[in-house]
Amino acid sequence: MNSTIELPLTRITSSIRANRVASIDIFRGLTMTLMIFVNELAAVKDLPWWNYHAPAKVDAMTYVDMVFPAFLFILGMTVPIALEHRLRKNPSMPALWLHVILRTIALVVLGLILANAELGSHSLMGIDPALWTIFALIGAVLYLNVYSGSKRHQTLFQILRFSGLALMVLMFAIFRRTTLDGHAAWISTSYPEILGLLGYTYLAVSILYIATRQWRWAPLVWFVVMTVLCIASTAKWILFLHGIPLYLWPFGNGAMASIALAGVVTSGIFVNNRDLRWKTPRQKSIAAISFASITLLCGWLLTPLGISKIRATPTWCLYSIGCSVLLFTLLYWICDVRRAVRWAAFTRPAGENTLLTYLLPDFYFFIASACGFTYFAEHANSGIPGALRCLIFTALILALSALLTRWKLRLQI
Repeated sequence: MNSTIELPLTRITSSIRANRVASIDIFRGLTMTLMIFVNELAAVKDLPWWNYHAPAKVDAMTYVDMVFPAFLFILGMTVPIALEHRLRKNPSMPALWLHVILRTIALVVLGLILANAELGSHSLMGIDPALWTIFALIGAVLYLNVYSGSKRHQTLFQILRFSGLALMVLMFAIFRRTTLDGHAAWISTSYPEILGLLGYTYLAVSILYIATRQWRWAPLVWFVVMTVLCIASTAKWILFLHGIPLYLWPFGNGAMASIALAGVVTSGIFVNNRDLRWKTPRQKSIAAISFASITLLCGWLLTPLGISKIRATPTWCLYSIGCSVLLFTLLYWICDVRRAVRWAAFTRPAGENTLLTYLLPDFYFFIASACGFTYFAEHANSGIPGALRCLIFTALILALSALLTRWKLRLQI
């Protein structure tokens, strides 16, 4: 299944005030909504080219190519907020590092489930790959669900949680696939899917942020360093990075880390502004717009290196960053300054229960595959009718997410 997504999943709390930051939830909710739509739209034919990812060999980017960077950006925005909040609750650094590592592992494991879903061999596993994926995801839901604090059912909740963990372990244990040369193999780690990429980026940004959190300008410096790394890698001044797996070097070629660090910088302007350098909404907006303008200008200057999401070029990163900063600034004014949030009510489940909303289309896809349901693959799959079907599908996923959230099904890492 085509995926374009992340997501910070902890409750967002400002280091200055305890109330939830509306613009962050709404930005994340809008991005998730668009992700669901464009993922479904990828299977629709006969639409204008800008409704799909730009091909790797073409120097171009579409709005679809900006969805994943938006998730990276919002991930970066929430890293300092969530980590500072956790440190206030428990100042233990070993406990903080354990949290970061466990959260990274959880995202990577979920990513590997989805990345290997269609690689499994029915004959080697004794189970249909679609059913394998469904069981593995059910295990993840049981393990990651936020159960009620009621002491009355704590034993039941513990049984459900560990049953989910055991189910995931079992699914990983029985997984087998056939390689190109005909040999049996276990889980492929070559591509950890979007959730895995977000997990590694979360780890990379957390390493840099925690190590230098006392230095005011450290996020901006690290952003510049990662951008330079991306430039050097794209220009092929540095070649060794392409052969290092993310579990050894979570920074990759610097592209994903640079986008997330831009989110950390933006968070420092609007939310995690420890020294209150920018006190008023106007000062914050001017600082953010200036930052966005510089990134857009630098992106334009670097266009000779190419514009491509698939090649992760610096121009793609910087254009995506500039647009994300400007959009967030607009949302900040509308949602946090003007307090106008009702218009975005439809995005609420996607913004607050992000992981569940992300997984729901995958559940549908693999349940339909296991049942042999192919109607939509053969009907309403081109042109305007196909686009309308994608809109309806997106609305249904958001409605189902809202319903499940109301029934106390909430996933959190």
